[in-house]
Amino acid sequence: MKNLLIWLIERYQKYLSASLESKNIHCKYYPTCSEYTKQAIQKYGARRGIIKGICRILRCNPFSKGGYDPLK
Repeated sequence: MKNLLIWLIERYQKYLSASLESKNIHCKYYPTCSEYTKQAIQKYGARRGIIKGICRILRCNPFSKGGYDPLK
């Protein structure tokens, strides 16, 4: 499951995210939400990694400052 999720995130980063960046739509956090989720899955496993990724995506809203937010 872990490898499948990482593969899906990598496909998203390669194809969909790249096309969004060309339209000047990008994540306000570094690392990006998809990279953060991928790192969380690699470090904590599928279930906990997805939960951490969802929490990060919920923090990524118009009212947040963004900036450097590494995986803890």
